[in-house]
Amino acid sequence: MRTPINEALLRHFRDLRDGTHGRAVSRDDKEQVFITAVELLDPVARTALEELNTDLLLGAGEVVASGVTRSREGGLNAMWSLTWQEQRACHAQPVAVVAHYGSDFHHPHLRGNTVGDWPLNVFDAEDAAAQLGTLRVIAAGDAHNLVFQESYRLMPALTREGPGHENPALPDGGRRTT
Repeated sequence: MRTPINEALLRHFRDLRDGTHGRAVSRDDKEQVFITAVELLDPVARTALEELNTDLLLGAGEVVASGVTRSREGGLNAMWSLTWQEQRACHAQPVAVVAHYGSDFHHPHLRGNTVGDWPLNVFDAEDAAAQLGTLRVIAAGDAHNLVFQESYRLMPALTREGPGHENPALPDGGRRTT
């Protein structure tokens, strides 16, 4: 049995081979498939970002969704973003899951704000649910890249002590206070 990620890749490769996206052939039909995929992915994307909010931001973040919008270039986009005080204060991009269907693309893709493209092949609720692992990886990759670009201080789980979370000793035996 194939993993959901490998099955999605095979669907992607078949689409490229056959000139389709699922059963859609025309751009208009593919856009309708994209709109349906965004609706199906909404609860899955929110779950992935809420998990990150709980574990890394200690619930301090807020998940917001754009819904489907048309880009200036004529493509379609949808974004789920996780924002929080420390991220906004340093003007860093939010952790995001982005679905986009560029005007010159054969079919849509998923990405983060700082994480590259992944094929978006969602045609029913089962396909959407199977993407949870992929969306978790995109969100986690975005969070990693934001820390790399800015600082670990963006993550409340590292800067705020909570129940069951000790402030670890530094190599010199001291304790971090910020």
